[in-house]
Amino acid sequence: MVTEDCWPTMDLLRSEPMQLVHLIIPIESSRRAISYLGDLGLFQFKDLNAEKSPFQRTYAAQIKRCGEMARRLRFFRDQMKKAGLSHSTMSTMSDDNDLDRLEVKLGELEADLLEMNSNNEQLQRTYSELLEYKLVLQKAGGFFSSAQSSATAQQREIEVQPLGERSIDSPLLLEQEMTTDPSKHVKLGSVSGLVPREKSLAFERILFRATRGNVFLKQAVVNGPVVDPVSGEKVEKNVFIIFYSGERAKNKILKICEAFRANRYPFTDDLGKQFQMITEVSGKLSELKSTIDAGLLHRNSLLQTIGHQYEQWNLLVKKEKSVYHTLNMLSIDVTKMCLVAEGWCPVSASIQIQNALQQATFDTNCQVGAIFQVLQTKESPPTYFRTNKFTSAFQEIVDAYGVAKYREANPGVYTIVTFPFLFAVMFGDWGHGICLLLATLYFIIRERKFSSQKLGDIIEMTFGGRYVIFMMALFSIYTGLIYNEFFSVPFEIFGPSAYGCRDPSCRDATTAGLTKVRDTYPFGVDPKWHGSRSELPFLNSLKMKMSILLGVAQMNLGIVLSYFNAKYFADKLNIWYQFVPQMIFLNSLFGYLSLLIIVKWCTGSKADLYHVMIYMFLSPFEDLGENQLFWGQGFLQVLLLLSALVAVPWMLFPKPYFLKKQHEERHQGQSYALLLTGEDPLEDDQEDNHNSKGHEEFEFSEIFVHQLIHTIEFVLGAVSNTASYLRLWALSLAHSELSSVFYDKVLLLAWGFNNVIILIIGIIVFISATVGVLLVMETLSAFLHALRLHWVEFQNKFYEGTGYKFCPFSFALLSSEDED
Repeated sequence: MVTEDCWPTMDLLRSEPMQLVHLIIPIESSRRAISYLGDLGLFQFKDLNAEKSPFQRTYAAQIKRCGEMARRLRFFRDQMKKAGLSHSTMSTMSDDNDLDRLEVKLGELEADLLEMNSNNEQLQRTYSELLEYKLVLQKAGGFFSSAQSSATAQQREIEVQPLGERSIDSPLLLEQEMTTDPSKHVKLGSVSGLVPREKSLAFERILFRATRGNVFLKQAVVNGPVVDPVSGEKVEKNVFIIFYSGERAKNKILKICEAFRANRYPFTDDLGKQFQMITEVSGKLSELKSTIDAGLLHRNSLLQTIGHQYEQWNLLVKKEKSVYHTLNMLSIDVTKMCLVAEGWCPVSASIQIQNALQQATFDTNCQVGAIFQVLQTKESPPTYFRTNKFTSAFQEIVDAYGVAKYREANPGVYTIVTFPFLFAVMFGDWGHGICLLLATLYFIIRERKFSSQKLGDIIEMTFGGRYVIFMMALFSIYTGLIYNEFFSVPFEIFGPSAYGCRDPSCRDATTAGLTKVRDTYPFGVDPKWHGSRSELPFLNSLKMKMSILLGVAQMNLGIVLSYFNAKYFADKLNIWYQFVPQMIFLNSLFGYLSLLIIVKWCTGSKADLYHVMIYMFLSPFEDLGENQLFWGQGFLQVLLLLSALVAVPWMLFPKPYFLKKQHEERHQGQSYALLLTGEDPLEDDQEDNHNSKGHEEFEFSEIFVHQLIHTIEFVLGAVSNTASYLRLWALSLAHSELSSVFYDKVLLLAWGFNNVIILIIGIIVFISATVGVLLVMETLSAFLHALRLHWVEFQNKFYEGTGYKFCPFSFALLSSEDED
């Protein structure tokens, strides 16, 4: 369904007339012609190569080429997202509208960007390694400096103390150690590096077990996370240094380091060399930092340049890909000089399509123009309704039940008014209606911003139905004024109440002693009814009868629309043997009930309508007595009852008989066939097929059973559907009572404590309950019930919904998401 900015000038009830068109387009202008038709968005192509796979079609290579370009654009988008840049929605215009030049440019940009990423990754890895190496030099150097200072202090202490006064911590073999040859001392090896902090305990435990405790491990915590050179992620690490003796211990230590992904770095125990290496590493780090910053600046500059034209390039690639997809649906003529297309288009768009084809011929300097030819077919055309942003949501409500059959009456026109009105009957409160209106106006005022963003599922659904909710809010305010409810509180908006206290000394005028002292309240329910003892019986009676009146009116509208459908399709059988008996049956019973309700309201009679309707069937000739509302009521009831009884066989028997008679008359002369010349075997085969179809037998029993089911469904549905409209009364009463409970039992109760804290808590609870229950749950409940009343009770009277949508080839319908 294509959206437009205005209503069409033709009949709104029916879809636009469609036609099957045959196009013959020269190959030279085919791509340009399809592109212009995509801009127009009024032609639905048929796939003439359905038997071929996508790889066997003519333009498979071009589609693959566009797919590769789309992949590069997705790569650019991901890179911009990682860099924190956003592509501009208003792309600058460029001359790269040619697909060949754009393909070359995208390839060059991708190569440059890949090279920059590779260089940046290598520099980042080197920078991370040097930073870890610097940490190892600082932390491990601290181990050696502290050990050397403690050894020097201990040596001085030993030299000062006499031999007999040495502490228990002094070495027992000090003289032997001092006299031993230094060349015979054991040289210890060391391994240093960084290990993830979460693995440090397991690392230490495995080292101890693997070497049987013949190593010395020292660890130091690194403040803050460190970027790991391998993974590129920030990890909490510890610096370690392991002292060992022997090659076997060294090999075990190296394998354990690899298993725990501990990065190892060389280290020397010479303090002078340590200081020199720290100085060199610090210098290299500053140089690398400057180089990385310059590279990132250059990369971001390139990404910004891409971002300025990203949307234009993306749209161009999508358009070209969709054009070639459409060209693959066309068949190539034997001469290889033209493409043949078939498809549907509105009759009103014929001139626009022909002008687009002529423009494509002129722009490509083609010597031969495209041919536009209308085909005669018995195939059912697609259904096409012109809608705008206001009416499209209402049309979607109807299409969710089923797309209208071609030229069938469109219930979407009436849904614009009936759907929000029936919702408002169940949701009548002008305070809640104002809340809905304010929320909807926010979406309507900022619709341009929201339409260009990706929203969540619930927000997107709400935004798409913003005009439906807008109408629902307006009607809710209207019905709320009729019910005189503002968060269940009545107001004297249109004047003072018509009722006053009978006794001036009575204190509670809302419970007893009321009498009419003024003219009737001019609009809606009198505010004095709220809170009185008669409120619930009065509103129950009012809303129940109002629901029946609305239901019978809408069902009559559905039956009337079935008449217009039958008249448009020249189906006299449905007019005389479906529309007429259905109108008689429905109005003989429930139309008469509606008449009694109106007469009772106008006369103020106390007649019992339940008694009247029940005994109309049980004792049609009994005297009505006090329940008689007008003269001749008993005779009218007998007449209506007989009419309803006659209407049932009227719907059941005649239609199958006349269908059988029409079938026999249509094929009465089929036993005599023309002599065939036999010169055109294809024509002979077509004639044989036609004759075989013409001699199909008429299954009278099948038609009769179908009509019987339809009759029973209508008769029972007339009762059940009328009762189904009582949901209007039930949900309206439930909404009013819930609102009253929240107001009385939460807000007024909290107000009565004269405590600020309790009052604030009560207000918060009242607002939360109002929003959560009444504005969300009750709105959804009333919406679904109104939806059911339209789909089942209204549309089943006339709407078949067996058609399919008109889906033209249009660039405006291209998805905003990138396709693979």
